[in-house]
Amino acid sequence: TVDGKEVWKINLQDRYGKFNIQFGMSSTPVLDGGTLYMQLIHGDGNATTREACVVALEGTTGKQIWKVDRPSDAHSENEHSYASAMLYQDGKTKLLLTHGADFIVAHDLKDGHEVWRCGGLNRKDDPALRYDPTLRFVASPVAVPGLIIAPSAKGHPILAIKANGTGDITNDPDKRYWTYKKTPDVPTPVIVDDLAYLCMENGNLTVLEAKTGNEIYTQATHRQRHRASPVYADGKLYLTARDGKVSVVQAGREFKILAENDLGEDQSASPAISNGTIYMRTFGHLWAIRKQ
Repeated sequence: TVDGKEVWKINLQDRYGKFNIQFGMSSTPVLDGGTLYMQLIHGDGNATTREACVVALEGTTGKQIWKVDRPSDAHSENEHSYASAMLYQDGKTKLLLTHGADFIVAHDLKDGHEVWRCGGLNRKDDPALRYDPTLRFVASPVAVPGLIIAPSAKGHPILAIKANGTGDITNDPDKRYWTYKKTPDVPTPVIVDDLAYLCMENGNLTVLEAKTGNEIYTQATHRQRHRASPVYADGKLYLTARDGKVSVVQAGREFKILAENDLGEDQSASPAISNGTIYMRTFGHLWAIRKQ
């Protein structure tokens, strides 16, 4: 409870089998309408064994509502995903999006069955981008009504997808808005109004038109590794570098750095913003920052 009383707990590995994932399971659960959804995408590198699954639990009890396997022909480290599931909803359609093992997959919320899947995130048909056996997904998809943006990793593409598909839509051009040549490797994209913001690992900020993929600009911010995802609030984007420096960038079509703030401590976690307070988790402390 919010008073700190334990209501229930489970060990997911006791229930669903030991996790086989190189850097540990890090996917964030999704809570919606009292149901807790989780993607458990991992494996031993052999796609035929298919350890990955998606589960839905009762939020108040931990009781399983459904469990579905999540098959894929991904192999090697690509069976591992560090991304998180996301919800898509537009007033008529509501889907759970799971991301990993070379695919983004949309699931029905009632029973978990697969509605559609889209590949093309780890190219197998392009000689210039041969299949990369270390292309694990870390950045998560982001969704607004009518649009889903699915990142991949390293030097591979990022896709803008329509939500109304069925089956395998990988090669269906009618189900895709655009493909952009470069993806954030770890930070999750942000969509605000008609723009998509991509914070690259080196600190470059790329802004695209969300529905067309046309590039508005690519500009450098603090030149350091960026692991945290950008966060939007009050007309500003907050980009957090690994060395603890936070670049505050004006949202919109014009690039402008409004401030650079240095916490002086390493940080990989994304900021959280609520009621005028910015919460930052560095390697050493939890910070709460607000106006006096």
